[in-house]
Amino acid sequence: MKTKESTLICIVGPTAIGKTNLSIQLANYFSTEILSADSRQFFKEMEIGTGVPSQNELSQAKHRFIQHISIKRDYNVGEFEKEAIEVLDTIFKTHSKAILVGGSGLYQKAITEGLDVFPEIPLDIRTNIEDLLNSKGLLALQCLLKKKDPKYYEQIELSNPRRLTRALEVIETSGKPYSTFLNQTKPKRSFNSIKIGLDAPREVIYKRIEKRVDEMIVNGLLEEAKSLYPFKHLNALQTVGYKELFAHFEGKATKTEAISEIKKNTRRFAKRQLTWFKKDPQIKWFHYETSREEIISYIKEK
Repeated sequence: MKTKESTLICIVGPTAIGKTNLSIQLANYFSTEILSADSRQFFKEMEIGTGVPSQNELSQAKHRFIQHISIKRDYNVGEFEKEAIEVLDTIFKTHSKAILVGGSGLYQKAITEGLDVFPEIPLDIRTNIEDLLNSKGLLALQCLLKKKDPKYYEQIELSNPRRLTRALEVIETSGKPYSTFLNQTKPKRSFNSIKIGLDAPREVIYKRIEKRVDEMIVNGLLEEAKSLYPFKHLNALQTVGYKELFAHFEGKATKTEAISEIKKNTRRFAKRQLTWFKKDPQIKWFHYETSREEIISYIKEK
């Protein structure tokens, strides 16, 4: 792989802010490819509810890691890191730049910095936490994490049982907060990273989220969720946009209430995304309406 000339342009920010559009414009300008670091967009069966780029958008630049695996596959950030680095090795043989885009902070970090080293989890601890989830539910795990690691509690998607379970396993095994494992010294990547963040006033972000959710409903989100309902137990579907509709199908909420919950939970998700990214001093933030020329100029000067 090239070293000095190889540059990964990372585009981050909250959901619905316009990352996809910017990534396509940059990919076209620099004649390169886009890697998605949006863990919700990896799955073939999930499209409308995850905001996967449209066919028109996908045709404008080569995309990797978009709907490339099934929801039935237990895919984790370690596998993504390994596969994405291999793809970057290939891209950097013929291109000086590549684009990484997505709002999943952990997946972005895995590529730019590498994963942290965690302890092996004893079977009894894993079983105990699974039993707690099954007997007391998600709220019990959330409360336990808030007590044992309030810092990480503020960062993660609290509706994701897999992330909660993983954090608590590490805490119980090591006796240390999970967040202390997230800043270990790791081998330096053989490419440079330029991090671009898109932001907007909170009311603008929330308005864009409202509009996106309404469009998802019009585009058939209910039908998509209905087709996925038999698989609701899978990790991939423990996410905003689907779990709320599953509750509606079970008679626990009206359609209007479910849609309202999707909007509310997406707003919370966006807030957590910003909390994660704002802690990274390497990110250069731009207003979401900043001209592409200005952003390109910044990249070329780096």
